[in-house]
Amino acid sequence: MEEKKIWLSPPHMGGNELKYIKDVFDSRRYEIPIIEDSAEALGSQYKNKLCGTFGDLSIISFNGNKIITTSGGGILIFRTSFDKTRALYLATQAKENKDYYHHSEIGYNYRMSNISAGIGIGQLEVLEDRIQRRRNNHDFYQSVLKDFDEIKLFEEPNEDFFSNYWLNTVTIEGNNCIITKEKLKKIFSENNIETRYLWKPMHLQPLYKKYKFFGRDLSGTLFGSGLCLPSGSDLTDEDKDKIMDILMKIKNLNYF
Repeated sequence: MEEKKIWLSPPHMGGNELKYIKDVFDSRRYEIPIIEDSAEALGSQYKNKLCGTFGDLSIISFNGNKIITTSGGGILIFRTSFDKTRALYLATQAKENKDYYHHSEIGYNYRMSNISAGIGIGQLEVLEDRIQRRRNNHDFYQSVLKDFDEIKLFEEPNEDFFSNYWLNTVTIEGNNCIITKEKLKKIFSENNIETRYLWKPMHLQPLYKKYKFFGRDLSGTLFGSGLCLPSGSDLTDEDKDKIMDILMKIKNLNYF
Protein backbone atom coordinates (compact mmCIF):
# COMPACT_ATOMS: atom_id res chain seq x y z
CA MET A 1 0.00 0.00 0.00
CA GLU A 2 1.38 3.39 -1.01
CA GLU A 3 2.32 5.60 1.91
CA LYS A 4 0.46 8.92 1.91
CA LYS A 5 2.15 11.94 3.39
CA ILE A 6 0.05 14.63 5.07
CA TRP A 7 0.75 18.12 6.31
CA LEU A 8 -1.27 21.10 7.50
CA SER A 9 -1.21 24.43 5.67
CA PRO A 10 -3.13 26.96 7.81
CA PRO A 11 -3.66 30.35 6.13
CA HIS A 12 -3.74 33.78 7.77
CA MET A 13 -6.49 35.20 5.58
CA GLY A 14 -6.59 38.89 4.71
CA GLY A 15 -3.67 39.53 7.03
CA ASN A 16 -5.71 38.30 9.99
CA GLU A 17 -3.90 35.73 12.10
CA LEU A 18 -5.47 32.29 12.22
CA LYS A 19 -7.91 32.42 15.14
CA TYR A 20 -7.09 28.92 16.33
CA ILE A 21 -3.38 29.30 15.73
CA LYS A 22 -2.34 27.65 19.01
CA ASP A 23 -4.47 24.56 18.40
CA VAL A 24 -3.19 24.17 14.85
CA PHE A 25 0.45 24.40 15.81
CA ASP A 26 -0.08 21.99 18.69
CA SER A 27 -0.40 19.38 15.93
CA ARG A 28 3.36 19.00 16.15
CA ARG A 29 2.71 16.54 18.98
CA TYR A 30 1.44 14.22 16.22
CA GLU A 31 4.51 14.94 14.08
CA ILE A 32 2.41 16.55 11.36
CA PRO A 33 4.49 19.13 9.44
CA ILE A 34 3.14 22.69 9.28
CA ILE A 35 3.41 24.74 6.09
CA GLU A 36 2.34 28.16 7.34
CA ASP A 37 0.57 30.23 4.70
CA SER A 38 1.53 33.79 5.64
CA ALA A 39 1.16 35.07 2.06
CA GLU A 40 -1.01 37.99 3.22
CA ALA A 41 0.23 38.39 6.79
CA LEU A 42 3.60 40.14 6.61
CA GLY A 43 3.87 42.15 9.84
CA SER A 44 0.91 40.49 11.56
CA GLN A 45 1.60 39.00 14.99
CA TYR A 46 0.24 36.57 17.56
CA LYS A 47 1.41 37.23 21.12
CA ASN A 48 4.18 39.47 19.74
CA LYS A 49 5.48 36.69 17.49
CA LEU A 50 5.45 37.41 13.77
CA CYS A 51 3.37 35.38 11.37
CA GLY A 52 5.69 33.38 9.18
CA THR A 53 7.75 32.14 12.13
CA PHE A 54 5.37 29.45 13.42
CA GLY A 55 5.59 26.80 10.71
CA ASP A 56 8.16 24.17 9.82
CA LEU A 57 8.07 26.00 6.51
CA SER A 58 6.41 29.38 5.97
CA ILE A 59 5.67 31.43 2.89
CA ILE A 60 5.17 35.18 2.40
CA SER A 61 3.97 36.64 -0.89
CA PHE A 62 5.36 39.71 -2.63
CA ASN A 63 2.74 39.64 -5.37
CA GLY A 64 1.69 42.97 -6.83
CA ASN A 65 -1.39 43.28 -4.60
CA LYS A 66 0.35 42.55 -1.28
CA ILE A 67 1.27 45.05 1.45
CA ILE A 68 4.75 45.36 -0.08
CA THR A 69 5.72 43.95 -3.47
CA THR A 70 8.55 42.91 -5.73
CA SER A 71 5.95 42.68 -8.54
CA GLY A 72 5.82 38.91 -8.02
CA GLY A 73 7.31 36.01 -6.12
CA GLY A 74 7.90 35.85 -2.40
CA ILE A 75 10.04 34.23 0.27
CA LEU A 76 10.30 30.91 2.04
CA ILE A 77 11.19 30.75 5.73
CA PHE A 78 12.78 27.56 7.07
CA ARG A 79 13.54 26.13 10.49
CA THR A 80 16.50 24.06 9.31
CA SER A 81 19.45 24.73 7.02
CA PHE A 82 18.84 21.34 5.41
CA ASP A 83 15.38 22.36 4.19
CA LYS A 84 16.72 25.72 2.98
CA THR A 85 19.51 24.06 1.00
CA ARG A 86 17.09 21.55 -0.48
CA ALA A 87 14.62 24.25 -1.56
CA LEU A 88 17.36 26.39 -3.10
CA TYR A 89 18.59 23.36 -5.04
CA LEU A 90 15.14 22.65 -6.47
CA ALA A 91 14.55 26.35 -7.23
CA THR A 92 17.76 26.57 -9.28
CA GLN A 93 16.86 23.83 -11.76
CA ALA A 94 18.19 21.06 -9.47
CA LYS A 95 21.62 21.71 -10.93
CA GLU A 96 24.27 19.73 -9.11
CA ASN A 97 27.61 21.16 -8.02
CA LYS A 98 29.63 20.21 -11.08
CA ASP A 99 31.48 22.07 -13.82
CA TYR A 100 28.75 21.20 -16.31
CA TYR A 101 24.97 20.97 -16.28
CA HIS A 102 24.11 17.78 -14.46
CA HIS A 103 20.61 16.91 -13.22
CA SER A 104 19.50 13.87 -11.24
CA GLU A 105 16.12 15.41 -10.36
CA ILE A 106 13.62 17.75 -11.96
CA GLY A 107 13.99 21.35 -10.78
CA TYR A 108 12.63 24.70 -11.89
CA ASN A 109 13.94 28.22 -12.28
CA TYR A 110 12.10 29.80 -9.36
CA ARG A 111 14.80 32.25 -8.33
CA MET A 112 13.93 35.89 -7.74
CA SER A 113 15.95 38.28 -9.90
CA ASN A 114 18.40 40.68 -8.25
CA ILE A 115 16.34 43.62 -9.50
CA SER A 116 13.15 42.29 -7.89
CA ALA A 117 15.02 41.48 -4.68
CA GLY A 118 16.40 45.02 -4.58
CA ILE A 119 12.89 46.43 -4.94
CA GLY A 120 11.76 44.21 -2.07
CA ILE A 121 14.56 45.38 0.21
CA GLY A 122 13.60 48.96 -0.55
CA GLN A 123 9.93 48.23 0.14
CA LEU A 124 10.79 46.84 3.58
CA GLU A 125 11.70 50.38 4.61
CA VAL A 126 8.06 51.45 4.23
CA LEU A 127 6.47 48.31 5.69
CA GLU A 128 5.57 49.85 9.06
CA ASP A 129 3.95 52.82 7.32
CA ARG A 130 1.96 50.50 5.04
CA ILE A 131 0.76 48.47 8.02
CA GLN A 132 -0.38 51.61 9.80
CA ARG A 133 -2.23 52.81 6.70
CA ARG A 134 -4.04 49.48 6.42
CA ARG A 135 -4.93 49.55 10.09
CA ASN A 136 -6.27 53.08 9.62
CA ASN A 137 -8.48 51.73 6.85
CA HIS A 138 -9.80 49.13 9.26
CA ASP A 139 -10.53 51.78 11.89
CA PHE A 140 -12.51 53.65 9.25
CA TYR A 141 -14.63 50.61 8.35
CA GLN A 142 -15.09 49.77 12.02
CA SER A 143 -16.52 53.22 12.73
CA VAL A 144 -18.81 53.17 9.69
CA LEU A 145 -20.12 49.61 10.08
CA LYS A 146 -20.56 49.51 13.85
CA ASP A 147 -24.31 50.13 13.59
CA PHE A 148 -24.95 47.66 10.75
CA ASP A 149 -26.67 44.55 12.06
CA GLU A 150 -26.38 42.66 8.77
CA ILE A 151 -22.74 43.46 7.88
CA LYS A 152 -19.99 41.96 10.03
CA LEU A 153 -16.42 43.20 9.68
CA PHE A 154 -13.59 40.74 10.32
CA GLU A 155 -11.56 41.91 13.31
CA GLU A 156 -8.84 40.82 15.72
CA PRO A 157 -10.41 38.34 18.20
CA ASN A 158 -8.56 39.78 21.22
CA GLU A 159 -5.42 41.65 22.27
CA ASP A 160 -3.18 38.63 21.58
CA PHE A 161 -3.63 39.34 17.87
CA PHE A 162 -2.12 42.17 15.82
CA SER A 163 -3.30 42.21 12.20
CA ASN A 164 -1.77 44.12 9.30
CA TYR A 165 -5.36 44.29 7.93
CA TRP A 166 -4.03 43.82 4.42
CA LEU A 167 -7.62 43.28 3.35
CA ASN A 168 -10.85 44.39 5.01
CA THR A 169 -13.58 41.83 4.49
CA VAL A 170 -17.19 41.58 5.59
CA THR A 171 -19.87 38.93 5.69
CA ILE A 172 -23.60 39.49 5.25
CA GLU A 173 -25.43 37.84 8.13
CA GLY A 174 -28.96 37.35 9.36
CA ASN A 175 -32.15 36.72 7.43
CA ASN A 176 -32.38 40.17 5.85
CA CYS A 177 -32.99 39.41 2.18
CA ILE A 178 -32.67 43.07 1.18
CA ILE A 179 -28.91 43.43 1.71
CA THR A 180 -26.87 40.77 -0.06
CA LYS A 181 -23.23 40.57 -1.13
CA GLU A 182 -24.36 40.70 -4.77
CA LYS A 183 -26.36 43.89 -4.21
CA LEU A 184 -23.50 45.50 -2.29
CA LYS A 185 -21.05 44.68 -5.04
CA LYS A 186 -23.42 46.00 -7.70
CA ILE A 187 -23.98 49.29 -5.85
CA PHE A 188 -20.26 49.85 -5.35
CA SER A 189 -19.59 49.01 -8.99
CA GLU A 190 -22.21 51.53 -10.16
CA ASN A 191 -20.19 54.14 -8.25
CA ASN A 192 -16.85 53.04 -9.79
CA ILE A 193 -15.67 51.36 -6.60
CA GLU A 194 -14.20 47.89 -6.95
CA THR A 195 -15.12 45.16 -4.49
CA ARG A 196 -14.59 41.42 -4.81
CA TYR A 197 -16.17 38.28 -3.48
CA LEU A 198 -14.22 36.24 -0.98
CA TRP A 199 -12.18 33.44 -2.50
CA LYS A 200 -14.04 30.44 -3.87
CA PRO A 201 -12.61 27.46 -1.97
CA MET A 202 -10.67 24.73 -3.72
CA HIS A 203 -13.19 21.97 -3.03
CA LEU A 204 -15.86 23.94 -4.93
CA GLN A 205 -13.71 24.40 -8.01
CA PRO A 206 -14.76 22.24 -11.00
CA LEU A 207 -11.15 21.11 -11.34
CA TYR A 208 -11.41 19.17 -8.06
CA LYS A 209 -15.04 18.07 -8.12
CA LYS A 210 -14.13 14.37 -8.33
CA TYR A 211 -12.07 14.49 -5.13
CA LYS A 212 -13.36 13.86 -1.64
CA PHE A 213 -13.68 16.86 0.69
CA PHE A 214 -13.16 16.68 4.45
CA GLY A 215 -14.39 19.51 6.65
CA ARG A 216 -17.34 21.58 7.79
CA ASP A 217 -17.38 23.79 4.69
CA LEU A 218 -16.72 26.99 6.64
CA SER A 219 -14.83 28.31 3.61
CA GLY A 220 -17.89 27.65 1.45
CA THR A 221 -20.10 29.53 3.90
CA LEU A 222 -17.75 32.51 3.89
CA PHE A 223 -17.64 32.49 0.10
CA GLY A 224 -21.41 32.51 0.04
CA SER A 225 -21.73 35.64 2.18
CA GLY A 226 -18.39 37.48 2.02
CA LEU A 227 -17.15 40.60 0.26
CA CYS A 228 -13.73 42.27 0.11
CA LEU A 229 -13.82 46.06 0.52
CA PRO A 230 -11.33 48.63 -0.85
CA SER A 231 -8.23 48.34 1.36
CA GLY A 232 -5.26 49.82 -0.49
CA SER A 233 -2.52 51.70 1.34
CA ASP A 234 -3.25 54.71 -0.91
CA LEU A 235 -6.93 54.98 0.05
CA THR A 236 -7.55 58.73 0.43
CA ASP A 237 -9.92 60.63 2.71
CA GLU A 238 -11.94 61.49 -0.39
CA ASP A 239 -12.20 57.79 -1.24
CA LYS A 240 -13.34 57.01 2.29
CA ASP A 241 -15.96 59.74 2.20
CA LYS A 242 -17.39 58.25 -0.98
CA ILE A 243 -17.44 54.75 0.51
CA MET A 244 -19.07 56.03 3.71
CA ASP A 245 -21.74 57.92 1.73
CA ILE A 246 -22.67 54.76 -0.15
CA LEU A 247 -22.78 52.65 3.00
CA MET A 248 -24.97 55.20 4.76
CA LYS A 249 -27.37 55.22 1.83
CA ILE A 250 -27.47 51.44 1.95
CA LYS A 251 -28.18 51.54 5.68
CA ASN A 252 -31.04 53.95 5.13
CA LEU A 253 -32.25 51.72 2.26
CA ASN A 254 -32.11 54.61 -0.19
CA TYR A 255 -30.83 52.16 -2.80
CA PHE A 256 -33.72 49.72 -2.52
